[in-house]
Amino acid sequence: MAKDLLILGLESSCDETAAAVVAREADGSGRILSNVIRTQVDEHAAYGGVVPEIAARAHVEVLDGIVAAALTEAGVGFAYLDAVAATAGPGLIGGVIVGLMTAKAIALVAGIPVVAVNHLEGHALTARLTDGLDFPYLLLLVSGGHSQFVAVKGLGDYERLGTTIDDALGEAFDKTAKLLGLPSPGGPHVERLAASGRADRFDLPRPMLGKGSLDFSFSGLKTAVRHAAESVAPLTEADVADLAASFQAAVTDVVAAKAAVALDRFRETTGIARPVLVVAGGVAANKAIAAALAQATASRGARLIVPPLNLCTDNGAMIAWAGAERVAAGRLADRTIGDRFAAARARWPLDERIAPKIGSGRLGAKA
Repeated sequence: MAKDLLILGLESSCDETAAAVVAREADGSGRILSNVIRTQVDEHAAYGGVVPEIAARAHVEVLDGIVAAALTEAGVGFAYLDAVAATAGPGLIGGVIVGLMTAKAIALVAGIPVVAVNHLEGHALTARLTDGLDFPYLLLLVSGGHSQFVAVKGLGDYERLGTTIDDALGEAFDKTAKLLGLPSPGGPHVERLAASGRADRFDLPRPMLGKGSLDFSFSGLKTAVRHAAESVAPLTEADVADLAASFQAAVTDVVAAKAAVALDRFRETTGIARPVLVVAGGVAANKAIAAALAQATASRGARLIVPPLNLCTDNGAMIAWAGAERVAAGRLADRTIGDRFAAARARWPLDERIAPKIGSGRLGAKA
């Protein structure tokens, strides 16, 4: 018999330390009671990217306080919880260990089960929390470490339709920003400058466009940006803005075109007349890409769901919700202790039935 559940979720796979309390009602609906996130942008700013050792130490220093803040905001204590969920991978292994071991300690003291959550499953299931979405639906996960289309058929049933074969989209944004001398994280800075630049000034490639494949490749585009920058060096502010605009236009064209193809294939295989495309990951915040995806879904008679930005980037609420879904479905190694003996994993693809590709599920990949 279904029952109400209260789950604490911990996330520490990269450079956000997060904890949240989520309630799952017996009817399957959910409510976020708290969602506390502490970013490490300042700690890594001087290095142009996330430093794994610094990230892990920062998680150790603040996670206890983040958990306490999440419980206080939710107005509950450990005694009220039905389970504690934590990201067990993929991600920076040091950070994953911090979160997972903390969850195991809480579970042992509170006498509740642990749910070891795949970070990508957290992203995949978020729309069920925010929009009450039913299975199946199409997921586009675009972040610093992942760019992939996934058919979300059911809890634990995921089919990867396409993925990156080199750089992920968020990684391409960050590397382009670094090449142009912009601060880290680079995505927001590229988007800001692109708004004032000429997108037609530099003729950049649209990798793997028109080939019918749902895979992504952004490494060549990044190289093309470097060659274009070298051709007009030394760069002026206008040059940087035009390069940012040209790069953003290229990736937007690729993502929108592949989304249209993915929707067509998803409709053909499922028979769903009006499929749903869910977009998750930090790149979902890019307004140009979001607008292009809205147009692509509208042209295909599909529906687009983009959860609130604080639930698209790394957060504890999505981990708590994924844990709640698994507890409700009885998907635990042991109903009493749950996944208390689960190991941290640097690599953990959503679709474990298909062979990984270069760039997919790499060590330290950020979702």
